[in-house]
Amino acid sequence: MKITVFGATGRIGGEVVRQALAADHKVSAVVRESSRFDLEHPSLEVLRVSGLTDAEVLRPALDGSSAVISGVGARGRKDGPVATDSTRSILAAMSAAGVRRIVAVSAAPLGPVPEGDSFLNRRIILPFFSAFVADVYADLRVMESDIMASGLEWTIIRPPKLNDKPETGEYRIAIGGNVARGYSISRADAAHLMLAALDTPAMLNQPVGVAY
Repeated sequence: MKITVFGATGRIGGEVVRQALAADHKVSAVVRESSRFDLEHPSLEVLRVSGLTDAEVLRPALDGSSAVISGVGARGRKDGPVATDSTRSILAAMSAAGVRRIVAVSAAPLGPVPEGDSFLNRRIILPFFSAFVADVYADLRVMESDIMASGLEWTIIRPPKLNDKPETGEYRIAIGGNVARGYSISRADAAHLMLAALDTPAMLNQPVGVAY
C-alpha cells in the first residue's frame, strides 16, 4: 500500500513514516520546505511544500496513494487553527485525487468521559487540559467535524498525554469512545494504531480512544 503522510516532521508523523516503511509500505511524506527531514529509503518519496493550506499544492503527494495519515496539529497554544486549516486543504486534495481513506490524530478530551473513569481523570486532568489549551482543542474539534462531514472513509485517533517511549504494540483501545483510566500513550504506539486502523474495518468512520 502507498500511504501519504502529512505532518511527517512531527513526532507522531515521523513515527508513522518509519513504521510504515518497516512494514514494506510505500510512503509519500509531505514536509515544509524549511523543515529538516533526513530520512532516506527506497520506498520513500518526499514532497516539500511551502505550506499545507493550498489543496492544489498538496494534490501531487496523493498520486497512487491508497490512504492518508495526518499527524498535523498545533505545536503550541499560539499556533492558531493549524489542524483545521491544513485538514480542509488535505480533504479537498483527497477528493480531487480520488483518495478515500484518512486517519487523523486528535486528542482524548474531545471524546466522552468513559464509564468507570477515575476521579483523577474526570475532575482534575481532563478539566485542567481542556481549560489550559482550550484554543488547541477548539481547533481539533472543528477539524474532527470537517473530517466526519467529508463523505470520506475516516478514523480519528484520540490519545491522552503523549510521551516518547518506544513502540510496544500493546495498548487499550475504545472504538467510539475513550479508554477508562487511560493516562498516557507513546507517540510510537499512537502511530502504530494509526497504521493498524487502515486494515481494521471496525474502526471505519469511528473515533478511537487509545491508552495504556
